[in-house]
Amino acid sequence: MRIVVAEDLYLLRDGMVRLIEAYGHEVVATAATGPETLDALRAWRPDVAVVDVRMPPTQTDEGLRAALAARADVPGLPVLVLSQYVEQLYARELLADGSGGVGYFLKESVFDADQFLDALERVAAGGTAMDPAVIAKLLSSGSSHRRLGGLTEREHSVLALMAEGLSNQAIARRLFLSDSAISKYTTSLFGKLGITDDGTGNRRVLAVLAYLNGP
Repeated sequence: MRIVVAEDLYLLRDGMVRLIEAYGHEVVATAATGPETLDALRAWRPDVAVVDVRMPPTQTDEGLRAALAARADVPGLPVLVLSQYVEQLYARELLADGSGGVGYFLKESVFDADQFLDALERVAAGGTAMDPAVIAKLLSSGSSHRRLGGLTEREHSVLALMAEGLSNQAIARRLFLSDSAISKYTTSLFGKLGITDDGTGNRRVLAVLAYLNGP
């Protein structure tokens, strides 16, 4: 994969570059500020970008705003946000177009290289990779979830794991169910949420968006 790494802390940025390259991927550009991030994403159009939230010059939300601006220019540009903070508004906005290719992890939740690279690969493939802590923060914002009222408890469990970016096979292992059972649950919850396979969006991402945003 061709990857852009946007992180203002040198040691962390250099460490990610070394890790990514050790796994056989190519870091085509790095950035240490919001404007540099936007320039790099527009110029390189990478297979996936790793972007911090708070970057110079103001250390507020430059990284996320750069990612959103780049996705506006290049729809579906895959972005994995890796941050110490959950910016609820921007996290929802990243998901809002339903095209996928979005991840959001807290730095403190990444425990090993395999987890980080797995998230990168899922996002690059157009899926989602959401930290459970980020999901909890988004769900705590008070949104109504009337659309989810018709789901069974098991369907809720499947949808929550889908929001983390897990495949049907991984969800089956987590819930100790068969792959075919998970397939039936996902088909059922798509139907209850009114999500059809019409080719206009990623159904899993649309379901995750419904789960996180309501109503």
